[in-house]
Amino acid sequence: MIKRALLLAALLASPLSAQTHPAEAVSEERLKGDVEKLVSFGTRHTLSSQDDPDRGIGAAVDWGLAEFKRIGAKCGGCLEVLPVSDTITAAPRIPTPTLVRNAVAIQRGSERPNEVVIVQGHIDSRVSDPLDFTSDAPGANDDGSGTALVLEAARALSGTQYPSTIIYALLSGEEQGLHGGRTLANWAEAQGYTVKAVLNNDIVGNSCGKDGYCEPKVVRVFSEGPRADLTERLRASQTRYGGENDSPGRNLSRWVADLAAEHSDEMQVRQIWRTDRMGRGGDQVPFLQKGYPAVRFSVGVEDYDHQHQDLRTESGVFYGDTVEEMDFAYLAGVTKLNVRALDALARAPMPPEVSIDAAVRVDTLLSAKLPAGAELIDIAMRRTNATEWASREELEGILGSAEPGLEVSEGEIITTTLPVRGDDWMFGASACAGEYCSPVSSAVPGGAFEPVAKE
Repeated sequence: MIKRALLLAALLASPLSAQTHPAEAVSEERLKGDVEKLVSFGTRHTLSSQDDPDRGIGAAVDWGLAEFKRIGAKCGGCLEVLPVSDTITAAPRIPTPTLVRNAVAIQRGSERPNEVVIVQGHIDSRVSDPLDFTSDAPGANDDGSGTALVLEAARALSGTQYPSTIIYALLSGEEQGLHGGRTLANWAEAQGYTVKAVLNNDIVGNSCGKDGYCEPKVVRVFSEGPRADLTERLRASQTRYGGENDSPGRNLSRWVADLAAEHSDEMQVRQIWRTDRMGRGGDQVPFLQKGYPAVRFSVGVEDYDHQHQDLRTESGVFYGDTVEEMDFAYLAGVTKLNVRALDALARAPMPPEVSIDAAVRVDTLLSAKLPAGAELIDIAMRRTNATEWASREELEGILGSAEPGLEVSEGEIITTTLPVRGDDWMFGASACAGEYCSPVSSAVPGGAFEPVAKE
């Protein structure tokens, strides 16, 4: 999948599959049908009814759970379906104790079931007043689009067995303060999962803004800079060794952009190097706060008139988040990209733990720990002021005919000496199994794909 840099171990690659990729199973019609069904609940406000069978958040979450069960039944019960819930008792947008219930489906990995990739969207909706839980709040794009994407990803991927676990999640409580995301992040931590990546999809169903500017083939992927769980010790260490542009989330964003570029006729990625949009947030944030790699997918250009607003017409302009304002071909494109990313991430090993020794020397010693399931380690390099990792061709030009030394100890620590001065470069490595390689893990303080509390 992702192009490799420089191989540091023998490649045991399996032949490319002749089968149709799961992304090709994505259906624009099913996506539209799911969004229309979500809108039919009237409002999905977190404070709305939990027990009305036809209207409110309770009916919507029940439908999501039932839909996951229907999908799982088609693959012989391959999905474990459950609500992941918490009662929120005190929050600015939750005035009374409220059950926040997420619909979750788990597709267990066959080799490393504790290693998980999460794809999520929020199922709740709102209007202009975040405490108005009675007015109609269609929530078609925000975030019926992300909810439909998650369900369609489950349909496309559930028929395939993967080494790692995939978790599909429909989250409640986002509009009231990211409560569903926080509940799921707490639950993942309590399960002891190793979280490889979180793909949060929020507002992924329109291609034009209110000013008429359109980007029908571009999705934005937001990623944090300095990681949210940095300690003071690691901040001090990054001052000496770098890392402000090398968080796991930032490297996950680079990986997704590279994956999209391999399919130039499909949806492409514009990386946005901030955690979320100006002054706003999403359900990737609670995962980042726990140290889990997470990014947000959102439309290339937003239409602010057709997000969470009261349904109305003023001066000839319609306001409101309705199905009619969506672009389902665009949503299908973003869904296909998510499916490609989930398929590759669930096949690839965890990114390796990487370190370097380059202080006061004319070369650089790079060390990487071989993760479970990995057959080889690829190094990555870029100039300190470069945004992307160098391609294999560029690396060959950098390193010339040099053959880096290779040693593999009993602890599966791979070391190599690179003939470059470390001050001028950023270093990292990815782990590969067959044709599938992980995102790069940077050789900086806090660069590993795990919470810093484990370092």
